[in-house]
Amino acid sequence: MLSLRRALRSVCYHVGGRTVSTGWAPVGAAFNVKQHRRLDVLSKKTGLFGVAELSSPEGFQSVQDTALKKTESLLEKVCSTPPGAETVRIFDQLSDELCRVADLADFVRVAHPDSSFREAAEDACRTIGTMVEKLNTNIELCQSLKNLLENKSVMDSLDPETRRVAELFLFDFEISGIHLDEDKRQKAVNLNVAISDLSSDFLLGSNIPNRVERHVLPDHIRSQFMWDGKYIQIGGLHADSPNDLVREAAYKIFLYPSARQLKCLDELLANRNLLAQLVGYPTFAHRALLGTMAKTPENVMMFLEKLSSKLRERTVKDFEMMSAMKMKLNPMNANLMPWDPPFYAGIVRAEKYNIEPSLYSPFFSLGACMEGLTFLFNQLLGITLYSEEPEKGEVWHEDVRKLAVVHENEGLLGYIYCDFFHRAEKPPQDCHFTIRGGRLKENGEYQLPVVVLMLNFPQSTKGSPTLLTPGMMENLFHEMGHAMHSMLGRTRYQHVTGTRCATDFAEVPSILMEYFASDYRVVNQFARHYQTGQTLSKPMVSRLCESKKVAAASDMQLQVFYSILDQIYHGKHPLKGSTTDILKETQEEFYGLPYVPQTAWHLRFSHLAGYGAKYYSYLMSRAVASMVWKQCFMKNPFDRVMGERYRQEMLAHGGGKEPLLMVQGMLQKCPSVDDFVDALVSDLDPDFETFLMDSE
Repeated sequence: MLSLRRALRSVCYHVGGRTVSTGWAPVGAAFNVKQHRRLDVLSKKTGLFGVAELSSPEGFQSVQDTALKKTESLLEKVCSTPPGAETVRIFDQLSDELCRVADLADFVRVAHPDSSFREAAEDACRTIGTMVEKLNTNIELCQSLKNLLENKSVMDSLDPETRRVAELFLFDFEISGIHLDEDKRQKAVNLNVAISDLSSDFLLGSNIPNRVERHVLPDHIRSQFMWDGKYIQIGGLHADSPNDLVREAAYKIFLYPSARQLKCLDELLANRNLLAQLVGYPTFAHRALLGTMAKTPENVMMFLEKLSSKLRERTVKDFEMMSAMKMKLNPMNANLMPWDPPFYAGIVRAEKYNIEPSLYSPFFSLGACMEGLTFLFNQLLGITLYSEEPEKGEVWHEDVRKLAVVHENEGLLGYIYCDFFHRAEKPPQDCHFTIRGGRLKENGEYQLPVVVLMLNFPQSTKGSPTLLTPGMMENLFHEMGHAMHSMLGRTRYQHVTGTRCATDFAEVPSILMEYFASDYRVVNQFARHYQTGQTLSKPMVSRLCESKKVAAASDMQLQVFYSILDQIYHGKHPLKGSTTDILKETQEEFYGLPYVPQTAWHLRFSHLAGYGAKYYSYLMSRAVASMVWKQCFMKNPFDRVMGERYRQEMLAHGGGKEPLLMVQGMLQKCPSVDDFVDALVSDLDPDFETFLMDSE
């Protein structure tokens, strides 16, 4: 159905037994010029991602009908197959048929510029999601898997990955309530559908602007906000505004509680708790954390509380530093408030290190950064990124670039579609989407993975290519880390391919890339002034890296607060008070700045929908990435031996191996909670070598 492994144009040659194309173009040039698609009126139009049916929105009905028909056939097949490796293979094939529609539709429904495509994709997501819930409570299907897992001699004959995938499939059944009677199983299905709908509603509501009548705001700050006749629209925190009153007004109005959004969150949390208890778990957090590195809510809280304790003195010093700057600039209103830290930390950063983005952006043209990434991947992993011209209809916007990922010995590994440029109505978040997972097919060929990276960079202009700020460059490296995880997760089963792994492990490869993006030896390979060719100096890179440590402790403390709030909301119910009461109490205990009455920051916390009980994952993943960087790559960021170990021990397995075992294989020891905490805290310390170099 999905035909992305078409023959490539132009002359071809062979690498490692795979055919690759000399028609591929160097990656840098593809991103430093505006794309002008060739006009070929005679060529046949394909569909999105090469799926022929998706040349129109109506095609979603066709692909979902085909997937559902194949699902029925596979369901019959697996239930009549004797226990063995074939059972797991059919389960995975069944999962693949559904995921190839659901994952593609999940991307299209949020990113396609055409509303008719978005609506058709939304319908497909709902249809496939309902089918998944039904399968997860199908007794006969589950029994075919249990017959395998209870057959010790057969299980002993299977390889470790196959055994783990079989266990993961059973886990999906168990958390969906397969052991319940028919009425309760149906209730579990209904709860899952309700949770999905409530999550979508909460995500939507978290971004809706608030509005007030113009007269509410003083005359001298009204011009700082968008307004339409009688009303002023406030859709964000204006955290970078130099005007204290603008930031305060934005904070109080944007975060003013919405009764509808509050009701949505209450229902979402209540339904999650009902589902967890229905299927046999004390809290939703207990259900959500099975299979993660942390394993239990108790371990998460131990990690967060220990980290908070280690950060407390540093956080107080950060607040004192920002308060002093506020006193200096605004002595009449010197109390540090929750709307102040981003602005005053930025002032301290700029004053101490002179890191104005305009000084750096000319060195970070998008094409140069892409060449830097392909150089790094080539040195570490033997991989090169090439640009390939997409077919007519294959992409959803003319600005989208298509990359072929090619290994020096193994040939073509997969495709990355790069939707990098800002456009109206495009979601603002930087994201990685799996469109198709890799797996070993029945005919012995490998199904190549396909992913999308979505970022929001400025377009090139007549006088210059797209120029990235240092933050944009780091985000690019971060998202490309996810893409490499997807490309190199060469698992036998798509159920565990690439980033289909424990949430608190999934961010490790992307955060590790941020360390590479902050190392002068890496940056020096590609950072060139787009006009003069001048290299970015080592002192400039060092200042940039050290500037990130300004207020880093309080920033990390803020993440601890968010993570603990997430744990409490998904912990024991009924909650000890309203979600707003819990926000106030948790903020004052685990952050330090006062709660502002009549605000409801948690109603804008969109991660509560997608990362329920797992927001701590960013901190835990950063701890692992820090340990991997310091132990394996800090000495030499281009160490091919370490690069190969990284691929074999961490990237290659996707979710097909216990996450802590992958970390242990890379670090050659199993880290403790104290190791995680110490890794994060040590990142806050100044870099001795940097200061030594700057003083010379």
